[in-house]
Amino acid sequence: MAAEAEVGTVSRSVKAPKAATAAWRRRIRVSPHGGRVRESPFLARRPEPLALARISYDILGRIALDECGITVETLRPGRTIELLEASVVIGGRTVVRARAWLLATLDSSSVADSPHTRLPAPEELDVWAMDEEWSGGYVSSIEVRRTPPSRRGRTTAAWVSSPLTLVAGEPVSALASYMALVDTANGIAVQQDPTAWMFPNLDLTVHLHRPPSGPWTGLDTTVTFGPSGQGLTSSVLHDIDGPVGHAEQILTVRPLS
Repeated sequence: MAAEAEVGTVSRSVKAPKAATAAWRRRIRVSPHGGRVRESPFLARRPEPLALARISYDILGRIALDECGITVETLRPGRTIELLEASVVIGGRTVVRARAWLLATLDSSSVADSPHTRLPAPEELDVWAMDEEWSGGYVSSIEVRRTPPSRRGRTTAAWVSSPLTLVAGEPVSALASYMALVDTANGIAVQQDPTAWMFPNLDLTVHLHRPPSGPWTGLDTTVTFGPSGQGLTSSVLHDIDGPVGHAEQILTVRPLS
């Protein structure tokens, strides 16, 4: 049953840094906004201990390097289940819309299990100079440690971290910092040369079975290209303690020449 709580709306404005710029000169990367949107729901919800279970981002257009407004609305208030919607607006146009399901926390440790094995620790992997393959300020601002790609680059695992904060001078949660790096998955397992093909993601959907911790975001990623211009980037998400959930990104696959 939903609680008899008033549906609320909260807004704030931030400006994306140059470290958010992406490849193909189409837009800034959605990763930093993903973290900011994740942090924003805490402004809208009540103080009951609810945990993020799923968040989905739809990218509605080019994300300009400019000040953005983030509005959060509670669509389904509740004591144990809550649904929030956040919108990122730049220049009067909504460029990202996200919905998040929050669930009550309880002790289920006696039955906790996952079929996925842990990734090798970050210090066991070599540093990958991602900016040698990708352009944009974002990839230059992060540290990536990656396993050697297999199957022509379609499958790989990597750890990603960043020394930058989401909003300069403001503290953010470990979860928001973690979420800000998940979108990097579409770029970790490179199936085709990004100077010959473009394959930006139109969305990002994350399901979590436990709250992740930082400072590393682990990505066990596989990329599939279909025959008619669609693709899919699928990732098992990890932190240092093991798997935490899954992420999916639908791609539009197009030749650049």
